[in-house]
Order: sequence, then structure tokens, then C-alpha cells
Amino acid sequence: MTTSDDALQIEIAKIADSDAFFKNLLESAPDGMIIVDDKGQMILVNKQASRMFGYRREEMIGQPIELLLPKSMHDVHTGYRKSYLDSPTLRPMGLGMDLIGRRKDGSEIPVEISLSPVTTGSGRYVSSVIRDVSVRREMEQELRAAREAAERANKANSAFLAAASHDLRQPVQALSLLNGALRRTVKDERTRAMVEHQDASLTAMTNLLNSLLDISRLDAGAITPEWENFPMQRLVDRLSAEFARQAHAKGLEFVSESCDAVVRSDPNLLAEVVTNLVSNAIRYTDKGEVRMACSKKDGYCYLQVSDTGIGIEADQLEEIFREFHQCKAPGASKEGFGLGLAIVRRLTNLLEHRIDVESDPGKGSRFTVALPMIADSAVHLVDESEDETRVAGVGSGLIILIEDDVSVANAWGLLLEAEGYTVATAASATEASALIEHIDQPPRLLISDFHLLDGSTGVQAVSLIRKYYDFNIPAFIVSGDTSKVVKDARLIDNCTLLSKPVDTSRLLLAARHATHTGTVPQD
Repeated sequence: MTTSDDALQIEIAKIADSDAFFKNLLESAPDGMIIVDDKGQMILVNKQASRMFGYRREEMIGQPIELLLPKSMHDVHTGYRKSYLDSPTLRPMGLGMDLIGRRKDGSEIPVEISLSPVTTGSGRYVSSVIRDVSVRREMEQELRAAREAAERANKANSAFLAAASHDLRQPVQALSLLNGALRRTVKDERTRAMVEHQDASLTAMTNLLNSLLDISRLDAGAITPEWENFPMQRLVDRLSAEFARQAHAKGLEFVSESCDAVVRSDPNLLAEVVTNLVSNAIRYTDKGEVRMACSKKDGYCYLQVSDTGIGIEADQLEEIFREFHQCKAPGASKEGFGLGLAIVRRLTNLLEHRIDVESDPGKGSRFTVALPMIADSAVHLVDESEDETRVAGVGSGLIILIEDDVSVANAWGLLLEAEGYTVATAASATEASALIEHIDQPPRLLISDFHLLDGSTGVQAVSLIRKYYDFNIPAFIVSGDTSKVVKDARLIDNCTLLSKPVDTSRLLLAARHATHTGTVPQD
């Protein structure tokens, strides 16, 4: 060893033997430090510990460590202390427990304590590092209280949404049904034009209500995907006719390419994504076309909705997915509420489907949704065109309607009777059970609200009627409720769950299909 090394070791030894060095080290520690002998008496206390417990240092030296604990803990702690001295280790004290210290004025503070055994020639000691965690505990309590309040608010919000979805949709449902009945009975051209304008206003009101409720339900986590493997063409066929009608009304061409991919998604939530994308494309396109197409690559089906509209500036490509954001480009439509793409983003996130957007201002935009494909899945695609032709025309036969809202029931009756059906009405499962004893023909279709008078449900009403006739009569269950219990309706065979307010044209087409074939449409 060199001379310089020897000098360094001598200097280290001097420092180690220096009482002043250790006193300064103890005093400069950020936490309270107390050294206790094997009898439990405090022999060394730094200024942080003195300040923490409110004692002068002289009042603590020589006193048992239990002085700093609540009186109820004195006897228990004496046993813990003796047990620790029998097997001393470097460890936190009271792991998993809430430790409490007692100040001179009797107040109590939450603390954390680390213990370390110290052995010298004069005996065994325990060094304690003590930290006042009052501020942290207060923050934890505040965070816990905030989380509990948020959970309560979320539960209240979910309950409100369930009620609002039903109660707010009821009057719109009645208006929609009455408008549908008027459109089928009015002959005067001027009156017909007024009814058509009323229908347009109803559609706008329905879209706004649905969008606001959808945003709230998504943000509240009240929507759970129902995954299925299904042919993409089924969804394309289901939506294309309505898209073509919207496009042609604006003088646009709507092109829908065939798609032979089988995908995994929630068909209803995916339909909502596509509907918002196509409706948005039509809204922002004044001439040319809107196209819906599919391509397949690397196990994914890429659903593309493109248009020849006004396009989107590059700095707006993310902004368009914010709620109430509307395009500011020249020629942009003033229609809509800026919620469609916000819903699309939330739904694609929920479904874990990637969505991309490309746009050329002044030339158009293209939105692409990536859907996982199901390989080697044989799915029978039914050609429904023959069925649609066969069921076209006026309706006939008996429909049993179960609805506890008189105004809505009357509107249902007017719509269905205008279409040619005979309608028998009940307000609950019990009334429906009594009704079937007094009718002279079996019903061809059952239509029921989900929530009925006396607490019964449409599921119960449908089941009772089917049991009486011993026949799986086609059924529509209608609801604006978004709670999970309504999904019981999806478990019934030969039954379709319709959301309020229903589209009367699609409803009547589905009713003709059901009454002619004895089965409900797939969607």
C-alpha cells in the first residue's frame, strides 16, 4: 500500500472516531432518528425527532420509547420490542400496519418507522428512522374520497342514462310512429309535404338525442361489445339502401362494393361506426360520389368510406374527432352537431379497431377501419332479395302489441293498422296473458316494449304468449333502455331487439318479413 493510501486510511479512522462527525450526520438527517438501548430507553435523539413529537431533547433522553406511542399500545409494544431484540434485522416496523405516534400535547400522527440493529462494545442498540406521513395520508384520503365520489357519480350517471334513454325516447318514439302513420294515409300533396318536413325535423331530433346519449353512455362505460363472427357483406347490405337514399336525395352517387370477408366485431356497434362515417361523408360532399369498399391484407379487412367532398386540412385531422367540432372549410355544411366522429373514435377504441383518415382538401377524404378477419370460416350468405320481393306489399294478420304508454300504444296502432294489420293491445305480461284468451286467431307477430306496467318485461310477455300457442312466434322487443338487463331480449330465439325511436320504414319492412316467413330478419 502506498503512503498516500495509508494517509487516507488514517484520515478515515479519525473521522470515524469523531463524535462531532456522527452528531452532525444525525442532525442533518431529513427524518427523525432515535437510538434506543436494549432496555427500550432513548439514548440519542436528533432535532427532527424532537420537533416531530414536540418534546425538548432533554425530556426524551432516558425515557422509554413507549413515551411516543398511544397509551393503549404501551404493553403490546413492549412485547414487540423484546421480540425484535431476540432476532434483530434491518426492516420496516409494523409492515402492513398503520403506525401511530403520540405527541407531547396528546395529538396523534401517522408515522413510518425503519428499524436497524446496532451492536457496539458497550451493548446492543436499535436505531429508528421515523417519518411523519400526515401530509401523504391526507392526500391518500382525499384521493380515495375523490375516487369514491367519482364512482358514486358514475353509478348515478349510469342509472340516469338508463332512465333517460327510455324516458327521453318515449315521446320521440310516439312522434315517429304517428309521422309514419300520416305518411301512409295522407293523400293531399301539400299536407304530404308538411309531413315530410316534419319527418326531417324528427330525424334531426332523433339523431341529436341518440348522439348525446351515445356519447354519455360511452364515457360512462355503459356499453359492452357483443362479439360475433359475421360476414361483412351482411352489414353492407343492411345499410346500403338507406345510404343510397340519403346520397340520392343530395344528388350524389352512392357506390357499395361487395365484400366476402368474415370479420370479428360487434355488428351493431360497427354499424353505428359505418353509419356515422357515411352520413358525415354525404354531409360534406356536394357533388360526385360516396363510396364504401373493402380490401383484405395480412389478416385484416379494411373497410373504407371515401368521398369527393371538401376534404380536411392536415392540422384538423385529429381535431375532427373531438365532440362538437365542425369543419370550418369553405362550403362546409352547417348541418349536424359535431358528434358523429367523436362517437366513431370512442366506438373504435372500445372495439379495438384502428381507424385512419387521409384527406386532400378540395378533393375528398377517406376513412379506413381495420377489422380482424376470421380465417377459413364458412358463413352462408343469404340472398334476401327474393324474400324482400315476396314480402313486399301491404301487411295482413294479427299483431299483439304490449305497451304500457297509452300515447305510444295509440301511435303503434295507427301505424300498423294503416299498413293493413289487425292490432290487439295489452299493457303488461299479465294483461297479454288474459288477452289471448279472447282472440280468435293466433298472432303472426309480437311487438313489446321491454319495461312494462307492474314491473313485468317484454321477455316475460313474449314467453307467456308463445307458451300458450306452443309456437315460436316472431317477436320484436323495443327499448330505449341501455342497461345490461335489456340484453336478456337478445337471448330469445326468433326475436329482434329494436332501439327507440324506431325507423318506421325499416320496422314495417321487418314486420312484413316476419309475418310472411314466420322468422325475424337477421338484423
